[in-house]
Amino acid sequence: MDIFIINVSIPSIQHSIHASNGEMQFMIAAYLIGFASFLITGGRLGDLYGRKKIFIIGLLFFMISSIGCGISSGAVQLVISRFIQGLSAALMAPQVLSMIQILFTGHEERTKAMGWYGITIGIGTILGQFLGGYFSSLTVMEESWRLIFLINIPICLLAIFYSAKQLEESRDEVSQAFDVWGVFTLSAGLFGITYALTASEKEGLTGQNILLVIISICIVMYFIKNQKDKLKKKIAYLIDFELFQYKNFSLGIIAVSFFFIMLDSYFYILSLFFQDGLKISPLNAGEIIVFQGLGFILASIFSVKLILKYGKKALLVGLGFIITVLIFQVIFFRIQTAFYLFYLLLFLHGIGVGSIIPSLANIALSGMPEKLIGNASGVYNTFQQIAAIIGIVAIGSVFYYFLDEKPLVQNYYKAFSIVVFINIICLLLVMIAVFRVPAHVLPKR
Repeated sequence: MDIFIINVSIPSIQHSIHASNGEMQFMIAAYLIGFASFLITGGRLGDLYGRKKIFIIGLLFFMISSIGCGISSGAVQLVISRFIQGLSAALMAPQVLSMIQILFTGHEERTKAMGWYGITIGIGTILGQFLGGYFSSLTVMEESWRLIFLINIPICLLAIFYSAKQLEESRDEVSQAFDVWGVFTLSAGLFGITYALTASEKEGLTGQNILLVIISICIVMYFIKNQKDKLKKKIAYLIDFELFQYKNFSLGIIAVSFFFIMLDSYFYILSLFFQDGLKISPLNAGEIIVFQGLGFILASIFSVKLILKYGKKALLVGLGFIITVLIFQVIFFRIQTAFYLFYLLLFLHGIGVGSIIPSLANIALSGMPEKLIGNASGVYNTFQQIAAIIGIVAIGSVFYYFLDEKPLVQNYYKAFSIVVFINIICLLLVMIAVFRVPAHVLPKR
């Protein structure tokens, strides 16, 4: 919800705090940088100190940072608060996937739980877009955009209360020290990569950004070597590379990476194609994309039964369905197209996406021992976020490449068609990874 709620409110925020375009871009990026940089750390903290405890701490800091965003008087305060929001989300997100895997040990139970996880994502997507527009248009207060952050106060308070009351604590029973140096080096490497890729979305691959990526990759390579040495010596570590000995985890990581390279680049380009190419107003474009969220929610409900009945075959059919819908979009997305076709094709796209996302996490984390589950959740989420940024930057660059300096409608059609073709290739790679998943990971009922 917090990702989508802010997109609609950007003009109101910018006008209110007198921020430049660059400051607004950095405000959006700050959340993503904080989130992607600390997911693995968040997962490991849950393993060592208790998943319930770290989840509640994440909620508490998310609420405090949301207050910081809501009372911001300038761009600097808003950027810092957004970064802390992202860091707080990184403490929470791995615990959610970890606790689902721990609480629901049977395949059928876990599949149903992941279906509800998918429904929650869909509701958050729709609610974010609706509330962002609603709060920004209110006239009851002068700067009503502040409500998009302050709404988190009652939500977090309720979540803290029920988490404390309902959740049971779980942690790795083996007492270990926390790898502070590992956190520092990994966070520095991921921060650098995420920052450079996010900056490249607007600035392009400048020499400075390329250099930062190279330095950050070197830091991550040093981190991997350092971690392997620590594992051999049996001293405090951050990532246990035993994770990658599980075939389903490695295949799940490949699948989620290519899926999110496709998905996030698709939404980024779709917005540009609708508004700049087809001249659809931002309000109407938002309405169309809401139908994607509705399809997502519906698919999360019925896909559970299909996964339980047909196993991974249901996922392969779902991926084929998304490819078919994308082909129809290339054929029918035109200026003269009736709006009901936009609604229908986005709704069908949402059905395809909603039938896949929850099961990708299920594939990666299935059968993971409790001592590794937080680590695995953090790594899974990190790959997902980095892949999303790579998709936006790399495939977005391809889209812009095929537009002239003064692009006409046909240039947008051509660029959109080429990007969809690349997205289809990504989906085919996801299909190969899912096909290779052992049958026992997603068994038929």
